[in-house]
Amino acid sequence: MTGGFRLALCQMDIVDDKGKNVAKALEMLDKAAAGGAAVAVLPEMFNCPYDNSKFSEYAETIPGSQTAKAISQKAAELGVYVVAGSIPEREGTNLFNTSLVFDRHGAIIGRHRKMHLFDIDIKGKIRFVESEVLSYGKDITIVETEFCKIGIAICYDLRFPELSRLMALEGAEVIIIPGAFNMVTGPAHWELLIRTRALDNQVYVAAASPARSLTASYTAYGNSMVASPWGSVVQRASEKEEIVFADIDAQELDRVRRELPLLKHRRTDLYSITKK
Repeated sequence: MTGGFRLALCQMDIVDDKGKNVAKALEMLDKAAAGGAAVAVLPEMFNCPYDNSKFSEYAETIPGSQTAKAISQKAAELGVYVVAGSIPEREGTNLFNTSLVFDRHGAIIGRHRKMHLFDIDIKGKIRFVESEVLSYGKDITIVETEFCKIGIAICYDLRFPELSRLMALEGAEVIIIPGAFNMVTGPAHWELLIRTRALDNQVYVAAASPARSLTASYTAYGNSMVASPWGSVVQRASEKEEIVFADIDAQELDRVRRELPLLKHRRTDLYSITKK
């Protein structure tokens, strides 16, 4: 990492109206930039309710996306990087849960399609099967900035340690995760996973959630969070709509990796990974 920077997580209320959602995202990006953020992050499915029945209705093609154009213009206007949460993307007959990353000039420098789809059935509590509607992404996504390499994942991707490790080995020093854990999985696993991925890979992990809405068909946990390479919580939101800022410290990352060199101590001579 060549220098530190300020990051903003925009934990926004999401409603069943694309225009209002995009307008709110632009407003929050304005506030993030005013607060000194060089990188601003929106939550998963920020232009659309997190609901299988809504994804096709809200889906957009890329390039040409209404939402992407608005975010691109705002990134260029503000001169900030934007990790545009995710939106439902249509390509042919397929729908993807897709995060776009824009540079300071509004150009798309990364596109991550959610690799691990959220197919769960916790008896008596929650059932959600993304694969009934969405298709699987296939690519590991790392973008280059003047500060460092940044890895991008989406929500359920966080649960799979192989992905974060591969990004770290490819040089990512910050991993950004738009996500929407719910009121069952969120209290149990959200903080635990964010801190563990940061600790295991000695990277900053920043996860941006929608705000909690008890009237939505899917209630997000909120608690957008940044964890340090030491595994500690740097900043944490409440459940309400808000922006949280965190200063990404290059010296802290270098210190942790120097004093506790986990990545250098890996016994790759003994490890093997069998592809299934």
